[in-house]
Amino acid sequence: MANEITPEKILELSAAYRQSCVLFAAYQLDIFSILTDSDKTSSDVAKALSTDERATDRLMNVLVGMGLLIKQDGVFANTDVANQFLVKGKPDYLAGLGHSANLWTTWGTLADAVREGKAILGTRMDERGEDRLRNFIEAMNWRASRSAAEMLATLDLNGVNRILDIGGGSGAFSFAFVNADENIKSTVFDVPDVIKLTNEYIQRAGLSDRVDTMTGDYNIDDFGAGFDLVYMSAIVHINSPEQNIALIRKAANALNPSGRIVVSDFIVDDSRTSPPMAAFFALNMLVNTECGDTYTENEIREWFTDAGLTEINRIHLSRGISLMTGRKP
Repeated sequence: MANEITPEKILELSAAYRQSCVLFAAYQLDIFSILTDSDKTSSDVAKALSTDERATDRLMNVLVGMGLLIKQDGVFANTDVANQFLVKGKPDYLAGLGHSANLWTTWGTLADAVREGKAILGTRMDERGEDRLRNFIEAMNWRASRSAAEMLATLDLNGVNRILDIGGGSGAFSFAFVNADENIKSTVFDVPDVIKLTNEYIQRAGLSDRVDTMTGDYNIDDFGAGFDLVYMSAIVHINSPEQNIALIRKAANALNPSGRIVVSDFIVDDSRTSPPMAAFFALNMLVNTECGDTYTENEIREWFTDAGLTEINRIHLSRGISLMTGRKP
């Protein structure tokens, strides 16, 4: 059988973390950026990074085996893939790997989180320090910037003039909305520490006249009124079902008549085993949040119905993400 699990496969799975640790170390040390302009020996790299020469050499040798570096006559170079995605400042730079590296700490507590039924370490991203928060927002910005076009292609924005982007982070989805239609203005709602970063992204995008911000906690504070569309990407998986029921109700109250709520998230099937990424993400929420989870289509439909929404639909996107949409009568 193609999916047969052998003892050898179990051992392979048990050691999979090693490659992640090698990638994270090289990323955090910024080895790939050091090699972007010219090939270097490991000694040259160690001097540039102020790291131990022997240890740097051993790390770089493993990166060769992983297909991220090339070594010839004792001199190292980036592969084309490393040059494109792992060099700081390049257009396709995977800035979100900083967040992935940070998650190593919380995933290491998985057994204890299963025992306790909740995250063991701090759960609020804005309470984990400025560097971790910035890494998180960079990761979300990278993902959103590359998925926004697919999302927009599925939505009819006719009649939409004001959008509320709840937990909007960098504002990447708001930027996509306002760039899609000159009549649209968007408000990014997020906690104060995040909004400081949001404003940086807005200034860089040159969209301060089309995108503004509102600070608050979406589980506590009101959203105001007068919005034609409320958008929530990667939000409901942070919350408990009870919190999501209240959140959807509050979002519906902020809508104009005929306005819509759009939820973008992983949606797991009724068995909660598929798609695999959605099942894995439930564990990510376990080790990183107080009560987060991935939810089924029927659960989200019930929240929408409870809030009085109609015309409830699910739209499948790539990478295991779906949109759930509902309209206020």
